[in-house]
Parts: sequence; C-alpha cells; structure tokens
Amino acid sequence: MVKIRILGIDEAGRGAVLGPLVICGILIEDRNEKKLKKLNVKDSKLLKPKRRETLAPKIEEIATHSVVIRISPCKIDSNRRSGHNLNQLEALRMADIINMTKPDKVIIDSPDHNSHKFRDFLWSNLENKNIELVCENFADQNYPIVSAASIVAKVNRDNAIKELEQQLGEEIGIGYPHDQRTINFLKKIAEQNKGKMPSYVRTTWDTTIQIIEKYRQKTILGFIESLIKKKKPCN
Repeated sequence: MVKIRILGIDEAGRGAVLGPLVICGILIEDRNEKKLKKLNVKDSKLLKPKRRETLAPKIEEIATHSVVIRISPCKIDSNRRSGHNLNQLEALRMADIINMTKPDKVIIDSPDHNSHKFRDFLWSNLENKNIELVCENFADQNYPIVSAASIVAKVNRDNAIKELEQQLGEEIGIGYPHDQRTINFLKKIAEQNKGKMPSYVRTTWDTTIQIIEKYRQKTILGFIESLIKKKKPCN
C-alpha cells in the first residue's frame, strides 16, 4: 500500500502589532489522519488556551515532521518597506517548509482572500512541481491536518509572548490591536523611548504609527506650552 505524505500549513499572529508571526507545517502519513480526527482537532481560534496546550504535544507525536518558523517583527517591517507584502512573505516561508519536508500533498489555509493568486505565487517557489497543492480560505476549519497546524502555531506564538513578558518583567497583553493592555503597553513604551519602538514591535503597522504620531503631537504641544509659560507678560 502506497503511503501518501500530507502536509498541513497554517499561521498565528498575522494581525498582531507585536511579537512574531508563526508559521507551522504538520506532516503526516494519510493513514494517520484518523488519529487527528480522534483528537477532535479544530481551528485554534475555536479552542481555549488550555485545550490547545494539551493538543499540541499529541499532534506532534502523530506527526512525521513538525516544522515551526517564527518571523520577527523587524523582518516583517523590512519586507514591507522594500515592497513585499505579508502574503508574499508567508508564501516564501511556506514554500521553505514544503521544500524541506517533501510531501505528496499540501493543504494550506490561504491568508489571501484571492487564494488562486496566493497559490500561484507559492507554486512558483516550489522545487517539486508534481505535488498536489490545495490553498483555501478557512482550510483550518475544514481539514484536520490544517487545524492541527493552526493549534501548534498558536501555542508557539503564545509561548513567544510569554517569553517576551518574562524578559520585560511585565504583562503586555496578547499583542493584538484590539487588546487594550497591548495598546497601553505600546503607549508607555512610546513615552519611555521618546517615540522609538523596540524590535519586537511592528513599526509599519497602522496602530504603531498612530501611537508614535500621537506621542509626537503631545511632545510638540508640550513644548509650545512650555514656551508660553516662560514668555514674560508685556508691561
């Protein structure tokens, strides 16, 4: 019986304003798909943190290979400044995972609404053109192998945030623009560093740009007010 090697790929942290973007590839033999289904894997966003942490090592035990790539904020920023968007950066790293693991079939949760466009760019960077390549929106909800990859990616991303909190010695939230703790932390950093952001913050994100701009406006207004106070009244 021929064994088919299936690779599922997904990411975590795409929309985050701080911390890495994590891409995970989970490779299994087709006969082990039923083991993933038995674990009742789901899109990581549908699972609570403790459940994800329980499932991740079980998924890695089933997998032939588990590949995790962290893309740092400064790498994301430098690519965006040079004209490469996030979809292209993800496609290149996903191609690296595919070329490394050499699967027979790949299923990817497409980060681009135009999944055909994303697939074509990814395809152009593959060494082996004879594999079956499936790129779909919401693949993390429809294919257990992609759900598994999303879980491992999310756990790794959460661990990266925990590591960063330990280094800083304070809570920074989950790292997304909708998290008020993260926004408060970024505002504090802007104040402390006079508008400069550390390497773990994505400076090309609108959220960061707006916070830096508000800090600059506040600084300018403060400077003007100080000049007014120093100015002596006319006799």
